[in-house]
Formats: sequence, C-alpha cells, structure tokens
Amino acid sequence: MDLDNLDWRMMNAWQRGLPLEPCPFRDIAGAMKIPEEEVLTRLRALQAGGAISRVGGTCRPNTLAASTLAAVAAPAGSVEEVAAIINSVEGVNHSYERENPWNIWFVATGPTRAFVDAALERIGALTGLQVLDLRLVRPFNVDLGFALDGTGRMPPPRAIDETVPLEEGDRALMQALSEGLDLVDRPFAALGARLGRSEEDVLSRVRALKRSGVLSRIGLIVRHRALGWRSNAMCVFEVPPEEIEEKGRALTEVQGVTLCYERRPVPGIWPYTLYCMIHGRSRAEALDVLSLARVRAKLTEYDYRVLFSTRCFKQTGALIDVKEKT
Repeated sequence: MDLDNLDWRMMNAWQRGLPLEPCPFRDIAGAMKIPEEEVLTRLRALQAGGAISRVGGTCRPNTLAASTLAAVAAPAGSVEEVAAIINSVEGVNHSYERENPWNIWFVATGPTRAFVDAALERIGALTGLQVLDLRLVRPFNVDLGFALDGTGRMPPPRAIDETVPLEEGDRALMQALSEGLDLVDRPFAALGARLGRSEEDVLSRVRALKRSGVLSRIGLIVRHRALGWRSNAMCVFEVPPEEIEEKGRALTEVQGVTLCYERRPVPGIWPYTLYCMIHGRSRAEALDVLSLARVRAKLTEYDYRVLFSTRCFKQTGALIDVKEKT
C-alpha cells in the first residue's frame, strides 16, 4: 500500500501508549496536528491495507491466559497442508514456516493450560507429527513494539505493579482488546457497550491492567512483513540455567532485538533455552544485529541456531476468553 510520512509517523509513535481517555484518537490528532477524522480515516486505511492488524492490546503471557510456542517437522511437500490443519485448531493465533527441520512454528493460546495442552494434543493427532511444546519460563522483553524509523531504538521496559488484583471481567475485557478496538471517536464506550459495562468502568479497568503489566501494550499493532521487515529471525541459544538471566538481560539492550525470553528445552531433541527475535529489512541486516548481540551478551561460545521465517500462515490476537457454544 502507498504510505506517506504521516502514516509512518503514526505507526512509529503509537504502537504503545494509546491515550487511555474517552477520545484517544482526538489526543493523537492533537499530537500530530491533524484533524481527528483524518486520524480515523488513516487508521481505517492502514488496517484495510494490511499495514496494521488492529488498534488494540496484547496480554502478557501466562497471566490471564496460557500460551506456548510449539513446532512440528512437516514432511517436504506437506507444509501447506499441515499448516492449514494447525491453523484450524482453536487457540492457534500465530504460525510461520521457518528455515529448520522443525519447519512450522506456532503459538497456541487459551484461557487455561489444560486448554492449550488439549490443542497441542489435537494437532498431534490430526497431523500424526510430534509437537514440540516450548513453554515460557521467563520473559525478558515480550513487548513487540517496533522502531519503524530503522534505528532499532525502543523505550526501556516500563515498571509494572504485580500487586494489582485480577477481577472477574478481566478475561473478557482483554479478549476484546486482543481482537481490537472499533475505529470510532469513543472506542472505549463502544467496547463497554459490547461488554455491558460503562465507558468509565472500562477505562478504569484498562488503566489498572496496564499498570499491572497484564496489558503489556496497547496501541497500533503493525504487520512488520507488510511494511518491509521481511527478514525475521528467531535466534535460539543453548545457555546454562545459571547464566540465562544475565545473558537475557544483555540481549534486551541490543538495538534490533525485538523480543527475548527463556523457554523450557526438550531434552535430547531441542536443547535451546534462550530465545530472541530480530526483525530486519534484509537477511544481512538481521545477521549483523545477531553478530552484535552475540558479542554484547557474551554468547559467542554457545551453540545457537538462526531460524529465518519464510512464510507467515496466520497472525491474529491471542485467545484469552472462550465464549460458551450454544
């Protein structure tokens, strides 16, 4: 799609920190010095054109919902068929083909760990393939905000208040934010109307969830591949348990590293424990960031793999709340 400077500025500046006010798009308009209706028109065009998937929120993993990263080794010639089966299973919200014998990688989400386990079992049964279950152990940076100006500079992780208690309606609220806000002048009023809650109540609770860290980000959710960042690599390292925290924290300081977390290995099959994502506009750019990251985090002596994504099969918000079937 044909994007101008204002489109790029909007996407770069508002991936996080959507104003939690009754008229957030009016606040954005004021900051950008353009009319509110132009902001809404541009956002609708960006969403229709695939530059952004939604204006909404992301849920911190394993708070209100469970999730895991998983992989299968699909036989040559069956990748599309296997991916279609995986994507048909409720709870799968991301899936990619990556350069590795374990070639289809996906994220399974759901309201409980039992729900996610059942999804993985169903995928195994439907495909006849072993499913690697690579559970999250510890996040170092799971806020996939993205510097579209090419600098790789992102704000440091914000402080969170883990003492904020969860409430009964939080799961439904986070599900709605994961699906995306209506692009109207009072989106939180529209959200409240869908949930049977007042605008004031919705805004108060969204602010609390953001403060708690359960709402890890709220803003424009961009589609990196559509915007030119097509050389995206998942980099995995085999790091001893006692060194993971130090090296994980160091990776988050490297410009160009967009996600970082510790995951549980699968003994004898997949020994890697420390993961990061690098999004580049070219393979060379991504590999340059990786070289710098290995030096800065003192990872040059450890076994690692680089898994470039070759195709995106699915990319949607997480499944947090399951509606009862009637």
